[in-house]
Amino acid sequence: MVFQRADRLNGIELSEIVQISEAAARLRAQGRNILALSTGEPDLPTPPRVVEAAHSAALEGKTKYPPTAGVPELRAEIARQAGAEMTQVIVSTGAKQVIANAMLASLNPGDEVIMPAPYWTSYSDIVRMAGGVPVVLPCPMEQGFKLLPEQLQAAITPRTRWLMLNSPSNPSGAIYAKAELAGLAEVLERHSQVWVLADEIYRHLSFAPFTSAAEAAPALTNRMLIVNGVAKAWSMTGWRIGWGIGPSDLISAMVAVQGQVTSGACSISQWASLAAITCEPELLEERRALFAARRDLVVDGLNAVPGLRCSTPDGAFYAFPSCAGLLKEQGGPFDSDAEFCTWLLEDAGVALVPGRAFGMPGHLRLSFAYAEDTIAAGLARLKTAVERKLA
Repeated sequence: MVFQRADRLNGIELSEIVQISEAAARLRAQGRNILALSTGEPDLPTPPRVVEAAHSAALEGKTKYPPTAGVPELRAEIARQAGAEMTQVIVSTGAKQVIANAMLASLNPGDEVIMPAPYWTSYSDIVRMAGGVPVVLPCPMEQGFKLLPEQLQAAITPRTRWLMLNSPSNPSGAIYAKAELAGLAEVLERHSQVWVLADEIYRHLSFAPFTSAAEAAPALTNRMLIVNGVAKAWSMTGWRIGWGIGPSDLISAMVAVQGQVTSGACSISQWASLAAITCEPELLEERRALFAARRDLVVDGLNAVPGLRCSTPDGAFYAFPSCAGLLKEQGGPFDSDAEFCTWLLEDAGVALVPGRAFGMPGHLRLSFAYAEDTIAAGLARLKTAVERKLA
């Protein structure tokens, strides 16, 4: 009997980011020298104190099934730092699971979720898998890659259930200022059926002032989910710990979903995460400064490439330049951003992600979560390859 794929997976495949990473790995296996600037995984080590905490937890026998909602000590510290109650916190296997839990717990077929583009590639697929309908609102470079209140107002319908915001943004690095968040909140105050999912996983990697959505829109906290985790700032991608902070009834529903999918997140990773979020603030500042220096290198390097135009990201560790000047509609040699990225990988051995993966064709995402010499070498190859192509 032939396997029949579930209808909920129609149009859903492995993310383009992962596909590009796997293509780069295949070329490396063939002996090619490939520089991958495509993934959002810091090259920095997990802090030693965190590793030591995990080791101690294992030696102390903290290896049994944890509570589904998370280890109480970790939940309590997350709640304390957020000014929330422990019942308002869920710990999950990464921030991605937090988002999936929320969508599965709240969406009925046909419910709409507004997502400004560019958006993290998994948002739309998670919404579709939960039966929802992504409503994509393009936010071009000219408006700072940020949603405007009038766009939000025009997109809301009786079926709208969520607005997804990511600040600092993957892939653009955009940060919503307090006044900008307040402007969006003013619209949402007129639409009580719309909840806010604020993905703040990059908040500790901000190069401009950061304001949490909860601080900017306190009137909406009774219908807001804040998402965060340890993966990015503490370089703990493989530890797989994220969390959500929101109203207790939402969190309770998300715990019910999680209980039937993964149960509690890894116990050892949770104790390690508690050590991470109670580390000295100097650690995060050192890392933020390192990424800020890399950002400046990347922006200067990209703007030196013919046909590319890059604004300066305010946070995270991504640049999202326009490659419109290299496309045929503006006299360039490529049909699309995807064709350009395929050519770049094969011709120059540099892996980048096309903007179409983030709902905004005509752009590229370059990650600077890599060592400076790798970034510099990748930029040099990129510039040389494009100049040769245009010659």
